[in-house]
Amino acid sequence: MKRYFITGLLIWVPLGITLWVLDLLIGTMDQSLLLLPENWRPEAWLGFRIPGLGAILTLLVIFLTGLASANIIGQRLVDFWEGFLLRIPVVKTIYNSVKQVSDTLFASDSHAFRKVLLVRYPHPEAWSIAFQTKLPEEAAGRLPEEHVAVFIPTAPSPVNGFYFFVKKSETIELDMSVDMALKTIVSMGVATNVGAKADKLRSRFAGSQ
Repeated sequence: MKRYFITGLLIWVPLGITLWVLDLLIGTMDQSLLLLPENWRPEAWLGFRIPGLGAILTLLVIFLTGLASANIIGQRLVDFWEGFLLRIPVVKTIYNSVKQVSDTLFASDSHAFRKVLLVRYPHPEAWSIAFQTKLPEEAAGRLPEEHVAVFIPTAPSPVNGFYFFVKKSETIELDMSVDMALKTIVSMGVATNVGAKADKLRSRFAGSQ
């Protein structure tokens, strides 16, 4: 009885959380419809609300923005807009930092987070999961030994963390995908154990049939 109940939980809990996250994301993107004039909104000419239209609009705007910025005129407009933002004292610091991170993460030739490593942190007797990222050439030229740049995320929020330069000889490269490492960090190690237990329970259940 207990085994069947746990097996059911292992099926429904991930599905429920996935649907909840998707509902949250789509609901957030649907807010983009509020930017339209009231008489332009779908509710005004359809008479009812269709969930997801705002998400489609958001994705369309993102795509068209990328398409427009691919030509010379669009790139000049982007440069003008960025130049304007970079002249505002507080906005300059925030925008420049976020842009550098997004350029590193989303660029097609980016080497950010391509390897998952183990590094000594926060003290010599402890190990932490880290992601290898780009080492600045200026820093690499001044370090006496071969170093790598690593980002050590915090749990359960991997968007925060620490950026260090560590000796390559003192790191251990893991045969683990970036996605799996992020899942491990967000779940504080539970996701790995739950996945293993789920596979074990499913195999036991199948064997009992």
